[in-house]
Amino acid sequence: MEAIYKLKANEISPNLMDTIKKLFKGKEITITISSEPDETTYLTMNPANERHLLESIAQEPSIRFTPEEFRKMVKKL
Repeated sequence: MEAIYKLKANEISPNLMDTIKKLFKGKEITITISSEPDETTYLTMNPANERHLLESIAQEPSIRFTPEEFRKMVKKL
């Protein structure tokens, strides 16, 4: 039997451990813990994909302004 649990570290609880003990009662088990890369890291792992993403970002129009100009814009909202 195999079970895969995907959860956040703060979701690990004594109840989870009890559930695992019940599912695999009396059997030897192996627990492997790995972390998932964040979305940006995952998307840029492939060099071609990273290049495409960076090119797409570079093509987006941008607006530049000073901090004072930004404050004035925010006040108008």
